[in-house]
Amino acid sequence: MLENWIKPVSASTIKQMGEADAHHIGADFVFHRDALPDLKKTRVALIGTDEAVADSVRAHLYTLASLKPRVPFVDLGNLRKPDAAQLIPVLHELLSGRILPIVIGADPGLAKAQFFSYQDFKNLINLAFVDEKAPVEPDGPLSGVLTPRHALLFHCSIIGLQGHLTPAEHIRSLEDQHDEVLRLGRARTSIEETEPVIRDADVLAFSLHALRQNEAPGVLSPSPSGFFCEEACQMCRYAGMSDKLSSFGIYGYAPERDRDGQTAAVVAQMVWYFLEGFLHRKNDYPVSKTGLTEYIVDFRKLNYQLTFWKSSKSGRWWMEVPVPTKRKHQRHALVPCSYQDYQSACREELPDRLMLALRRFG
Repeated sequence: MLENWIKPVSASTIKQMGEADAHHIGADFVFHRDALPDLKKTRVALIGTDEAVADSVRAHLYTLASLKPRVPFVDLGNLRKPDAAQLIPVLHELLSGRILPIVIGADPGLAKAQFFSYQDFKNLINLAFVDEKAPVEPDGPLSGVLTPRHALLFHCSIIGLQGHLTPAEHIRSLEDQHDEVLRLGRARTSIEETEPVIRDADVLAFSLHALRQNEAPGVLSPSPSGFFCEEACQMCRYAGMSDKLSSFGIYGYAPERDRDGQTAAVVAQMVWYFLEGFLHRKNDYPVSKTGLTEYIVDFRKLNYQLTFWKSSKSGRWWMEVPVPTKRKHQRHALVPCSYQDYQSACREELPDRLMLALRRFG
């Protein structure tokens, strides 16, 4: 069925890959050529929504260093048409086969197609969106997901929001829905604070407009403020390491505005670090509490207890929501957090993440 929606990697790109040696990540990929490769052992598949956009990134990605240990990555090629009607069934088929798709596209609005590909699944979905604005406009990149709110969406996090670009009522609309807003300043001050937010997501959509113009000039509306490339790559590595995350998209690249392929090189590095993180997954997403160490914090003034869990495999932390949860919410009942959240609790300060979670479950 995938052949109906995607076309092979271009011959020129394949030729370029023929020049890559075993030290390049291009040698780690199996390419869609005349026929689709066998996907039975595939864990990650790369898809371009626009051929020119994706091929520009491929030219940089496949000359980067090889990753170890090697696992079968697949480059499926590009959509025959860069629209949601083709992207949704492609992603749905991959997700059904437990294959993690990496989407590279021009239109940030395809982030909602990434979300809609989960519609036939039973689980409620957490979405993380990295962007400079709150995407709540009726014609925004998450229209039909946030506005109006989709029944499948349990929680949404916006990372990198810039206050001077976002009307206050847009931020209030997110807060009224108990969604999380991690502003650019806080994220850049402690980039590690983005890790629990990303780890809680099933879907991560990364808009290149969240990067500063000096880092990524190849977007339609560049901004002088935003994330540095290194920070974007760190967040992508966090995403790759998250056992819960099942799809990843990078959107907003406009090759006609790119200087010397700089933005394509940035996207290539982001994909590389995502894959590097993926190879370091610890399989400690807590579908059960086996392998987790329990820490109970007493709030003596409030006559209250809060339970934290720490993974012995990765050292990552979770908080247990101290309220009864419905069956459909149980996979979200352990909320990813940081060691700083645990330290705050030890000082009898309720972490902000817990307060948000309580409102979501209330």
